[in-house]
Amino acid sequence: MTSILERTAPRDLATELPARLSLTPKTTLAGQLDGAWWPYSRDLTAELPPLAAALDEAWGRITRVTVNPARWPVVPHAVHTAGRTLHVGWFTEQDPDKLILLSYTVGRWDLLVIPPETERAAAARLMAAAAVPGSVLTAGLLMANEAVIGRGVRDAQRQETGWESEGGACMSPYGRPMDRRALPLPGSTWR
Repeated sequence: MTSILERTAPRDLATELPARLSLTPKTTLAGQLDGAWWPYSRDLTAELPPLAAALDEAWGRITRVTVNPARWPVVPHAVHTAGRTLHVGWFTEQDPDKLILLSYTVGRWDLLVIPPETERAAAARLMAAAAVPGSVLTAGLLMANEAVIGRGVRDAQRQETGWESEGGACMSPYGRPMDRRALPLPGSTWR
């Protein structure tokens, strides 16, 4: 049984904070994603207004948003922001780790949605990977890769902690383990 710990920002705080975005630079290379978005919570009503405000200048007026309801506990039909309404749709066929933004004048953008409870280092890796121009990696593949990388990082940290708690090991300058009695005395050098 898996349980998910929700470490998210309260609704009032999420609406005051700027959107955390990483966008693909404008280029002729078309990729699977146009960037990444790291919301503070799983509340679309609180999270979409700052996202739309941040994208208005860069991309134009966003009119419609689609999500997969698997990652959002409540999917409203509309979200009011800055004197206008964003229409929100949901599709179970859509990648659950992706948000699709639509605009009448500019077109469509696909953003990787990084879960709000993601650690900073993992979110930074995901935001950088999603903003690579011309990348063929999908949102689902990026999240799967990060799960593997994150496990490796945690294992390495656990090994290092164990290493340090055991006192480490003496190594010769040639990378071979040594007995502590073989260490040079103060003032002598390795030759």
